[in-house]
Amino acid sequence: MIQELANSIKNKNVILFVGSGVPKNLGLPVYSELINQMAENLGFEPVQFNSWGNGDFLIMAEYYYNQKGTLGALRSWMDRLWHHSNIDIGKSEIYKLIIELDFPVIYTTNFDRWLENAYEFYKKEYIKITNVADIARIKMNKTQIIKFHGDFDDDSSLVLTESSFFKRLDFESPLDLKLRSDSLEKSILFIGYSLSDINIRYMLYKLHKQWKESNYEHIRPKSYILLVEPNPIKESILKDRGIIPIVAAKEEPGTALMNFLKNIKDRI
Repeated sequence: MIQELANSIKNKNVILFVGSGVPKNLGLPVYSELINQMAENLGFEPVQFNSWGNGDFLIMAEYYYNQKGTLGALRSWMDRLWHHSNIDIGKSEIYKLIIELDFPVIYTTNFDRWLENAYEFYKKEYIKITNVADIARIKMNKTQIIKFHGDFDDDSSLVLTESSFFKRLDFESPLDLKLRSDSLEKSILFIGYSLSDINIRYMLYKLHKQWKESNYEHIRPKSYILLVEPNPIKESILKDRGIIPIVAAKEEPGTALMNFLKNIKDRI
């Protein structure tokens, strides 16, 4: 199975989908710190604010937006903290391997710029896509980095509040239509996901439904997801939706991801 995936990557027939588990290895802040910052900006004690929101990040971000009328200050804080000058992208073996595997198209649900920074560090050409205007600028010889949940350069694109989350579930934006088109011809490899995000699970369901209703499911390109710990329930559901789970050995998640990508590179 790994060799088959490696062959597909070598032939440029795989789309990479990057989740929050990838930049987490750079030491980026966790979402609890973002909740604390929202509380501070609104004049609340973090513990109290978190209890009122019952730990639901989306609804707390929705309240923040309603009170402030903008996500600007919060986005600026996230941007500064998530791109701290003490992070050296050149020391990340994971990002180096992603560059070396040379995927033609990369989707990411992350807001940060570390994918873009890695491409710039290694002097590899890319085009960032956040909206329909960017799609018109696509060039076949450049890696496409599609910011599926928004980008720090555009506050309105961020899927951060409950409203933006619900809107994203429509699955009818230009980026969604592009993903549907891309997935018809290429396999997808998901890394950095725990599948706790209903948004991603819904996307997988919609892609599966697209193929099932086409009556051509038998020619659907294979897609894969790296899981860093066994979970028979999720593995079964993923298989039912046409996604092949690859379960890593019992290692720390960052090490498991690095070894997985290195295994693929070695096979190529």
